Amino acid sequence: MGRGLVSLVNPNKVHPPIAPYALDVLTTSLEAADFDVEVVDLTFHREDWKSYLCEYFGARSPLLVGVTIRNTDTVYAFEQRPFIGEHKEIITEIRRLTDAPIVGGGIGFSSMPFALVDYFGIDFGVKGPGEQIICDLADALVTGRDTGTVSGLLRNTGEGVTRVPPPALTPALTQALTPAPRRTAPPLPGGQFEDRVWQVDRAGTYRRRSGTPHKVDNLLYYQRGGLAGILTKNGCTYRCSHCVEPDAKGTRFGRRDIAAVVDEMQSLAAQGILDQHTTDSEFNLSIHHAKNLLREIVRRKHADPGNPLNELRLWVYCQPSPFDEEFAELLAAAGCRGVNVGSDHVRQDMLRGWKVTEKGTTYYSFADTENLVRLCHANGMMTMVEALFGMPGETAQTMRECVEAFMALDATVTGFSLGLRLFPYTPLGIAIAEECDGVRTVPGLQSNTATEPIVLKPLARCSGPVEYERQFMFDASGNFRLVCYFSPDLLEDAETVDDPSGLRRRSVELLWELVDRSDHHRVMLPTLAGMSEHDNNYADNPFLTSLSGLGYTGAFWAHWRDREEILRQAQEVEMAESAEK
Repeated sequence: MGRGLVSLVNPNKVHPPIAPYALDVLTTSLEAADFDVEVVDLTFHREDWKSYLCEYFGARSPLLVGVTIRNTDTVYAFEQRPFIGEHKEIITEIRRLTDAPIVGGGIGFSSMPFALVDYFGIDFGVKGPGEQIICDLADALVTGRDTGTVSGLLRNTGEGVTRVPPPALTPALTQALTPAPRRTAPPLPGGQFEDRVWQVDRAGTYRRRSGTPHKVDNLLYYQRGGLAGILTKNGCTYRCSHCVEPDAKGTRFGRRDIAAVVDEMQSLAAQGILDQHTTDSEFNLSIHHAKNLLREIVRRKHADPGNPLNELRLWVYCQPSPFDEEFAELLAAAGCRGVNVGSDHVRQDMLRGWKVTEKGTTYYSFADTENLVRLCHANGMMTMVEALFGMPGETAQTMRECVEAFMALDATVTGFSLGLRLFPYTPLGIAIAEECDGVRTVPGLQSNTATEPIVLKPLARCSGPVEYERQFMFDASGNFRLVCYFSPDLLEDAETVDDPSGLRRRSVELLWELVDRSDHHRVMLPTLAGMSEHDNNYADNPFLTSLSGLGYTGAFWAHWRDREEILRQAQEVEMAESAEK
């Protein structure tokens, strides 16, 4: 018996299922600290989750319950489906079944942690990587130590949600976000834009299991979803205006030990989990580290023909730069099958101030995207190139130029998205809240459930982080109102732009018109209700659930060109199964 039981709950019921990698990370650290750990996974208990929880907690008295929140919502501007209402229902049921304190965490949670601790009514929260903090919290609970000594922990107290200051901070961006007269002020109370490397276990190999009761079943997830996540580093030093990760994960790269990462990949491959996908912010943004990791995979493959890494099918997220010939060759030699590149746009005037380094400078041009696609195809790797329309300054003409240039790339798949989900601590979210200043709306703000103009307050005008964060998810009455942004210069009628719930129908229709019908098989396009059965939203997508049901593995976009045939196969299987009943 260990020092006490920690129960880790995955409330994510979205399909195709995505393995809760964070729970493997937390399990590894907690077990190393001599705690017993069990995973309570509701992904495969979508219908009977209440009875499953009742049975589990009826037989156990955990020291601590952890709940991972991977996504607050679909982050898809044309669906705007929140998940946290379901998560709250699950947490409320856990509260009924156990007296153990509850701690929340995860990347979605970390995008608005103060508001979610308050909304869920839980005891604690963790912003950013949780492996060090949860171990310290469990130790405090088992020894009776004051939880106020747990660095970085969010606590729900009689004075509201507060955070224990971490032991060391990198204040550079905090200073940059603070007005000049206050540049000597202490770190922001919400812990925004901090260096979180100290929160990461960079030396150890995360233990991945399959078929073990009350652990993450990685092989089952692979069979149902087609990929396993691999983290090579945490955090991001870049400052792209729409991205939550530098704030949520940390402003500096926490690079993991290369041997430890490849050990983990080898372990998964030995379990038959051959398709593995990097979960870094972007795999190539620390290019030296990425190349060394690929070299280690190649070394092990060459040293032992029987090593399961010889069967590895690697899939990676990248930015257009840095990406040179050596990197492409190493990717191919390591077993990479496809590269998903977030190019976002073709025009430099659009990328300037949007996709930037921590110094605010752009770090690639469209020529880099062209080079990446060329190198990947020359080395036998597929590509998915993504554009993101709707940032400030976007017009019908800038969309047209981007579509024409992207289609000329002849990537395996090209994805076009429209509209941005705003979060409290993205640079764009901060800037728009400052522009609203609590007294006016900003053209382009939109929510499908808005009943009045959307007016945001900057953090300085709010009572604290809870109030500031809540307004990006809820309206003043407490109803869900997911705040999105579409450039007001898009091709839309004035009444659409002026309506806070106005749908950008004309812009969606324009995108469909700009892509020749003969190319629709290799393009993902945003859709409105009734336009198409195909869209690029992940949650409960019929095409994606068909993929997993038929046993396809790998990145879903790698099969996008064959989607009509795959859906036909799925329909035939469904009809055959119905006939047998």
